Amino acid sequence: MTEAVDRPATLTLPTTRDHPFDPPAELLRLRAERPMHPLAFPDGHQGWLVTDYTLIRAIMADPRFSSRQELRHVPFDHPLGKTLPPPAEPGTFIRMDAPEHTRYRSELTAQFTVRRMRALEPRITEIVESHAQAMREQGRPADLVSSFALPIPSRVICELLGVSYDQREVFQEATRDLLQLQGTPEKFAAAFTSIEEFLTELILVKRAAPTDDILGGLITDTELTDLELRNIAVVLLIAGHETTANMLGLGALALLRNPDQLALLRADPTLIDGAVEELLRYLSIIQFGAIRAALEDVELGGETITAGQTLVLSLPAANRDPERFADPDRLDVTRDSVRHLSFGHGIHQCLGQQLARVEMRVGFSTLLREFPDLRLAVEPHEVPLRTDMAIYGVHSLPVTW
Repeated sequence: MTEAVDRPATLTLPTTRDHPFDPPAELLRLRAERPMHPLAFPDGHQGWLVTDYTLIRAIMADPRFSSRQELRHVPFDHPLGKTLPPPAEPGTFIRMDAPEHTRYRSELTAQFTVRRMRALEPRITEIVESHAQAMREQGRPADLVSSFALPIPSRVICELLGVSYDQREVFQEATRDLLQLQGTPEKFAAAFTSIEEFLTELILVKRAAPTDDILGGLITDTELTDLELRNIAVVLLIAGHETTANMLGLGALALLRNPDQLALLRADPTLIDGAVEELLRYLSIIQFGAIRAALEDVELGGETITAGQTLVLSLPAANRDPERFADPDRLDVTRDSVRHLSFGHGIHQCLGQQLARVEMRVGFSTLLREFPDLRLAVEPHEVPLRTDMAIYGVHSLPVTW
């Protein structure tokens, strides 16, 4: 049983981790004591921190809670969090509610078909195997992030969208700058401008000569404007490579640090589908959670949420909820029915989740098969963690074999 302690009526978002794979311990204690807790935001706003699986799932499915950009306060100290942002530009569908979100989502769903994702799997396998071979030829030790985890989803999303992989530095560098927690406003602006100019030029080229890829399909099959297409492409390009790259890197570290689970997976490769879901639950790399804003007064979880208040939905805490998962702090690649919230829930559930699953399934399987003696090349505490980024993971992962 968690011991109750005196706490202030309002707290700031806990961010300090005691263990590389666990959420801040304070989040887990809060979930046991008061799963909806008042939260003070750096800009002076008073909102809520939600840490309970069932409550978060309910909020994500409730249209009384909005994803609109202009209503969302930033829960941690951030250069762009001093004031509320303007409404999202056309096409930035993840920062909108219905019916605008629904319109964009329906256009994209038609492009992310199951047929297209299945057809892509052989090509993903080729990409993964070529990078495994290149890492081997490069020699040991190697950085698993720069040699394997980052290039695989980067190349896949480039081919899916019709972006030249030779220009990957443009969006990889911009993404790094945009996800830093302590960057400057000037650096954020430069990163946005860089990726927007890059994609605007690409869309003009594709309008002149349509291509058989997602961007080409959106140009040919819809009436989306260039501005809408550009902002959709920004979302897909960043989300399409950064999250999977960090899951591959941090997931590999988690398996290496849990040799019993690694041995189970090596002994029975058919466990891989469940192992991917378990790693998604256990690691929860969206470390500060999803954010919503109340559109009206709502009674929930024994608390009164006032219209306009921002709610931080802690996915790492929800995915370790003992009311939903037995022995939640243990990585268990044999766990059944892992209904985690790492891809969200409701209308904003991750559009590219099936693609991410294929990349992780092929990526981890190939890594374990091609490198049966894979191990860390440094002491565990020397692996640099991405505590300074909005998406958690490892900056690099030195390995040998």
